[in-house]
Amino acid sequence: MNIDGDDLIEFREYGSSGPEVLILHGGPGAPGYMAPVARALASSFRVIEPLQRGSGATALTVARHVADLREVVVLQCHETRPAIVGHSWGAMLALAFAAEHPDRVGALVLIGCGTFDRAARERLEAARRERMDEDLLEELARLEEIHQDANERLSAIGRLFQPVDSYDPVSAKDETLCCDARAHEETWRDMMRLQEEGVYPAGFAAIKAPAIMLHGAYDPHPGRMIHESVTPLMPQVEYREWERCGHYPWLEREVRDEFLDALRSWLSNHSDATP
Repeated sequence: MNIDGDDLIEFREYGSSGPEVLILHGGPGAPGYMAPVARALASSFRVIEPLQRGSGATALTVARHVADLREVVVLQCHETRPAIVGHSWGAMLALAFAAEHPDRVGALVLIGCGTFDRAARERLEAARRERMDEDLLEELARLEEIHQDANERLSAIGRLFQPVDSYDPVSAKDETLCCDARAHEETWRDMMRLQEEGVYPAGFAAIKAPAIMLHGAYDPHPGRMIHESVTPLMPQVEYREWERCGHYPWLEREVRDEFLDALRSWLSNHSDATP
């Protein structure tokens, strides 16, 4: 994934017909894990899964990721405006892309969206702290000792936090292709800078596409707070929440089928194939 310069980023395709949908992974720096959602949509949509740019000679920025997505949309979606489905950081990137290129987006689905203000981040951190037992805290404290490689450490953090962020997950293979700690740090640092400078969420006022936020009530990311932070700028954003559901709805035992049905249905009703 360490693609540098102006090369087109790698992507995977699922399905061959139907409205076009882009699936954006979170992390940042954790490509591949959205494959189950992409496969679930492939019977009704042509799905493109961009594997976001990894670390390289130049520090990553939100603008670089937005430019990469534009290249994928221009070259792969031709005269259509794809729907964009993003999870966590991927939802934030979807919003950043739509703010910069509102004429290139048909619809937005924001799953477990990340935060855009300090109050929401503090709520997220507090919720996670409340769920951590002594064993988990000890494991987290020893990560640098156990994993000297930063990429392995980021992968371990993901494994440790997934149970904290989930309500009742099914057992499933982790399809993350790699973890890029530098990409994670550089990208997140730039997003925090943009928030501190007031670029986001203010820039979302340019977005006119229909949008919906899909959240689990058990997700430490406070869905209702995040929704409230963007609705003054995007009054069209719908919100749907499931009880007994965490940060990864497609892996939650009680709601995964309902979640995927709702995702397919909303995309079918809002996909835009008009140039």
